Amino acid sequence: MRLATITNWAYGVTVVLSLISGGTMLLAARAQDGERAAVAQRATLDQIAEKTVEQENALSGLARQYVISGDARDLLAYQRESQGLRSVEERMRHMVDAGASRDELDALKAGILSVDELQDEQQSALTARRQGNKAVAVDRVFGADYERDLDHANAQFEQFQYRLDQRTEAEVARATSLSRLWRSASEAALAVTAFLFLCVMYFIFRKRVIHPVVKLSDVVARLAAEDYAAMPPEFAHVDEIGDMALAIRAFRDNGLARQRLEQERSSDRAMQDLLSRMTQRMQASDTFHDLKSVIECFIPEIAPGYAGRLYLLDEARQVMVEAGCWLSPEHSKPEFPPLSCWALRRGLPHRPGGETIDIPCGHIDARDRSVDSICLPLTSQRETLGLLYLERRRTGETNATSEAYLTVLAENIGLAVSNLRLRDALRTMAMADPLTGLANRRHLEAVLEAEIAIAQRRGHPLGCIMIDVDHFKRFNDDYGHDAGDEVLREVAMVLKSSLRDGGFAARIGGEEFLLLLPGMSVEQASDRAETMRRRIGDLRLRVEGRDLGAVTASFGVSGTPDICGPDKVLQTADAALLQAKKAGRNRVVCAQPRLDQAQG
Repeated sequence: MRLATITNWAYGVTVVLSLISGGTMLLAARAQDGERAAVAQRATLDQIAEKTVEQENALSGLARQYVISGDARDLLAYQRESQGLRSVEERMRHMVDAGASRDELDALKAGILSVDELQDEQQSALTARRQGNKAVAVDRVFGADYERDLDHANAQFEQFQYRLDQRTEAEVARATSLSRLWRSASEAALAVTAFLFLCVMYFIFRKRVIHPVVKLSDVVARLAAEDYAAMPPEFAHVDEIGDMALAIRAFRDNGLARQRLEQERSSDRAMQDLLSRMTQRMQASDTFHDLKSVIECFIPEIAPGYAGRLYLLDEARQVMVEAGCWLSPEHSKPEFPPLSCWALRRGLPHRPGGETIDIPCGHIDARDRSVDSICLPLTSQRETLGLLYLERRRTGETNATSEAYLTVLAENIGLAVSNLRLRDALRTMAMADPLTGLANRRHLEAVLEAEIAIAQRRGHPLGCIMIDVDHFKRFNDDYGHDAGDEVLREVAMVLKSSLRDGGFAARIGGEEFLLLLPGMSVEQASDRAETMRRRIGDLRLRVEGRDLGAVTASFGVSGTPDICGPDKVLQTADAALLQAKKAGRNRVVCAQPRLDQAQG
């Protein structure tokens, strides 16, 4: 017999057996559907019956509770529960025709009638209770007849469930038996079909199909488990198996691409979360020390392959000064002028090493190309604030952070530095006199309170000098307010220069000033006041070509503990200043202990 004939006969028999197997499988499925339907019907009827019993018991409890308490809330709860029971009974009446037997229907209807009778008794008891006949109501819902009716209703539903269980078990058993029969027939047909198929496969596809399919199936299983290290085999012949191998290879390549993309996305999400948390902490920092702690904590996590330093611009000296470092950088100097860094010159990130050739920065000690460094300027509103310097660590770290993330990191740090500087500037403006640069009255109150507390706690002396510019109104009236402002500025300069060894100066209003001298006795404060008086008297000021004449000031000196208590030092100095004015001005008057006692 020819091979083609054998193949055709095998094909025909396979088709017939497949049809038989499919038909028996359908019959088995229908039998299983009948089994599932019976179980589902049983579960539905069981659930409704149980719910009816539960709600009837709940109604009995609520009716009894209302009969005893007479509380309208219990009556309202009873009415709501009664509505729910009615809806359950309606559903049960609609479902009794869904395949239930006559005995089951009789038991179910008897249970529903018993429930209705119980509700009638409950309504009668509730009516009697509302009319004030509590004893009658109690007898109706707590009496022996009511208990018998309640037990009878529960028994009817139990009888219904028992008969339902018996019928359902019988139907399930029949459906299971029939399903097994058809399944066995289907399995037999499938076994014959499989045997015939294997014979055909053995004779026709042994070399060209079986072996390649086994190899490809192993690769597919590994690829399904996301083991993309599996490599599909290559076949020299061009046929369907070769096309399948090419398709599997393409699937593997796509899987590798998806895996890399997912890893990149996961890394991006983690990096964005780190940057977000770092930005939140930086914005909550109140001092540069807090900001430095946040940066030194987060940057090693964001860029573990880089050591680095944070530089801030010292505006007074015009140099970049190290404000923090992490992971022990080796090549950049702790302090350098801004022009030594090409990133600060251009206002752009600068990376002399890596793939492109560029000029190394002057602040890097090692000028060779082996130092892979990145300089990121910290700017805000086109103003240079500092520099973020990073250098590649030589510890085998291969996970390089994207330069885009480093740029975002530098922008966030620059914004945080700008916010802190703005906050410090605003705080300084709020605590300083804009004309003289001395502390204002608000700042004085805070410092005075702190110095008084220290003097009281430690018993240290605290000198206090009150100053008033003599005849200040004359400068404003004769020469204009610009002249008066110039006088106040020059006097403030004298006071500032007198605090070279410590102390605090403030303008407390108009032409009045105050000096606090911690640790200085009254005699030393008086000598200091005399020195300042002479220096003010030596001032020779000209405004718009006009000589302002002599400038003099009166001084009142006080101190603790020699003159008064710490809490009276300011008032005592003010009283001494008033004495200096009355005595003719341009003099220093030291308060006496009796003055403090008189004021006390």
